[in-house]
Amino acid sequence: MAAPHHGITRDDDPAELLCVVDTVHGMPVADPYRWLEEPDSPATRDWLARREDDFAAAAESWPLRAALAESIRDLVATDLWTPPLRRGARLFATRRPAGDDHPAIVAVEDGGAEQVVFDPQTFDPTGATTLDSWEPSPDGRRVAVQTSTGGTERGALRVLSVETGLPVEEPVEGVRYSNVAWISPGAFYYVRRDDGDGRRGVWLHRVSPTGAEADILVRACTGPRTVPGVRLLGERWLLVTESHGTGHRNDIWIADLAPAEPGNADARPERPQWRTVHAGEEVESHPDLGPDGLLYLRTTLDAARRRICATDPRTPGTAHWREVVAEDPHATLDGFAAVGTARRPELLLARTRLGISRLTAHGADDGRLLRRVELPGEGMVTRLESDGEGGAHLCYADVATQQCVLVLGPGAAGPRPWPEGAQPQPPAVVRRRTMRCRSADGTQVPVTIFSVAGDEAEDGPATASAAPRPTILHAYGGFGRPRQFGFSATVLAWLLAGGRYAVAHVRGGGDLGRDWHLRGARRNKPRSVEDLVAAGEALVAEGVCTRRRLCLSGGSAGGLLVLAAAARRPDLCGAVIASAPLADMARFERMGLGPMWTREFGTAADPQDFAALMSYSPYHRVLQDGAANRPAVLLTGFHGDTRTDAAHPRKMCAALLHARAAGERPALLRYERDVGHGPRAVTKAIELAADAHAFAAAETGLAPPAVSATASGDGGVHRPGREEP
Repeated sequence: MAAPHHGITRDDDPAELLCVVDTVHGMPVADPYRWLEEPDSPATRDWLARREDDFAAAAESWPLRAALAESIRDLVATDLWTPPLRRGARLFATRRPAGDDHPAIVAVEDGGAEQVVFDPQTFDPTGATTLDSWEPSPDGRRVAVQTSTGGTERGALRVLSVETGLPVEEPVEGVRYSNVAWISPGAFYYVRRDDGDGRRGVWLHRVSPTGAEADILVRACTGPRTVPGVRLLGERWLLVTESHGTGHRNDIWIADLAPAEPGNADARPERPQWRTVHAGEEVESHPDLGPDGLLYLRTTLDAARRRICATDPRTPGTAHWREVVAEDPHATLDGFAAVGTARRPELLLARTRLGISRLTAHGADDGRLLRRVELPGEGMVTRLESDGEGGAHLCYADVATQQCVLVLGPGAAGPRPWPEGAQPQPPAVVRRRTMRCRSADGTQVPVTIFSVAGDEAEDGPATASAAPRPTILHAYGGFGRPRQFGFSATVLAWLLAGGRYAVAHVRGGGDLGRDWHLRGARRNKPRSVEDLVAAGEALVAEGVCTRRRLCLSGGSAGGLLVLAAAARRPDLCGAVIASAPLADMARFERMGLGPMWTREFGTAADPQDFAALMSYSPYHRVLQDGAANRPAVLLTGFHGDTRTDAAHPRKMCAALLHARAAGERPALLRYERDVGHGPRAVTKAIELAADAHAFAAAETGLAPPAVSATASGDGGVHRPGREEP
């Protein structure tokens, strides 16, 4: 890349600005709004103040704004739990009481009352602090708690006494969603992933009220773009992983912490003896220890949709693996748990097909199907884990049913709710159907359509009695992540208000396996855009909606996708919602976590990658093509966003405003401070969701006589395995 040169561009905020023009692989690339990459400069602050005024004035005119906010608020007004963890004589979980903004960590003594161990709202009454992760010690007397403030997702790791709720030592600063693996009541491993000074990797921490014990680095990261992880399997095996960016590849090592074992006399916590499970291969695996002492792995090795293999942890390399459960060619294996007893071990498998989970039990010796586990409905299974007592716990949700915790006893045909007596409110009747559309290259792309009972359009093309309705078309299409249909108060409120909701399972996501992801990644990313355009066209052709009544919606990588589709086909839809999107694909590597995403999008340093990036980069398409007759656009940006830097929506909004003529449909930016890409206070989440969908309603003509609510809740502690936009 050559040094940039400058020219003058017209802009009214401020009146005269230098336009940076970079020369990349011989191509001039204009960037007139690079000044908006400085978040706190006087010019940026002044520009943002104008955008805030624009948004406030527009939002006042949206008829359904208050009604949607009330509906969403009613839908989330319920107690929400996470699955319980037993440590010593206590059960630990998080509970977010109805009406509260954040979940709190609670402990329950055997036969005793519930005790609040840590409440973010009490810790920080402003509501800006979130509970990012937590892990109790083996004896249940301490809890390691990680929090962050202002949406930065970077914070502190504190060790609290369960009895008092007070810290027992000074916090460990500068951690980001750190895994914690306790090896005793006074020591644990944790990870650092953000530091650029050689500290990235797995560390041993000994709890010391005096601060006399220095942390010890036990395994440094092998590269600058890897994400470390650490877990303890049983009481003996220490597992360390490194995920390579977000490319669905990881390396795994295991160490035996039992010094009494033959040949392991030198094992010490500060000097683990590592054995390679797999490294340097295009493989992603997730291991778990079975009750029989074997290591079971959910893996993509020779299985794009994943299979289960097993090995002795003392000989963990792939040469020693044996297949237990084969790959299902029609469904992706998303989660598993090794349960049962040492004599009768079982494997519980959660597979997903087009957003719907199925749960089955298999023999751990030969993989034979033992039974199909009955679930409450057609929805999503998450957090499937062994309960340590032969059974498992999991979370279940569907589009109309709140997330709930279920416990599956050993050998049980179906789960029961936890806590005892917990029952979700009766759900709304939501109907689902799947159609397929033909993308530009002939690929058949699935599209799922949701509507409420009484809307006849789910049974086929629109008729006189089933007129086209305002429809939101959602897509993500990145990082191999499948769309799973869990509960969303926002979606349900939209459906109850009379709209329709569709999801395009575009390439780049993981809806049809790893190959589906790779066919929409890096230089193939334009296919994701083509798939979304085809989905929008199909909804119109089927009579589900008209172009004017179609709103594209996506967040993060999905925000990039919907902006790129609207830039390519401005006549496709009437409105676009892009939440915390990527937009400037020439410079995405220089902002936020962009350097970690080159496996997904490519790199500007490569000429062919750069050509693909520029073919769909929304910011540059608008600068080049203008914005006349484009759909209305609502962008959201979060000042504390450390993933997709808020410079993306700032620059995109400026480009749209500059290109539009007076009287054209709006381009708005809803900008928030003290929040980021991850979890936020429920109140703020409701406000954001209501504003976004009130915008969609106003621009697509949704105007029902009333909005009602008949179901409730979502939430829980956010523990992402990868940091994807």
